[in-house]
Amino acid sequence: MMDEKPDDSVSPDDKDIMDTESFARICKALGHPARVRILKYLKKENRCICGQIVEMLPLAQSTVSQHLKCLKEAGLIKGEVEGLCTCYCIDLKVLEDFKKRVAGL
Repeated sequence: MMDEKPDDSVSPDDKDIMDTESFARICKALGHPARVRILKYLKKENRCICGQIVEMLPLAQSTVSQHLKCLKEAGLIKGEVEGLCTCYCIDLKVLEDFKKRVAGL
């Protein structure tokens, strides 16, 4: 079994790039095709409510809610309650940090 070592794959100049645990959490969240579709849809729409996401996926509302919860816990999206609905959008800073981390692999 490998021992966890400090993450020295990120240079000191890239302190704003996410840590290994956050990176792995996002990778895991992106490990399901429905969550990738949700993220692509949110990127295209820039902001939408859960109902619109349910309409574009052939999944039950409760299943979509679980996928949104996973993306939110990974930090990829933010959800803001507006009345009876929740509006979701991509956290662009997290996505940009993730892209930098991937580019550095």
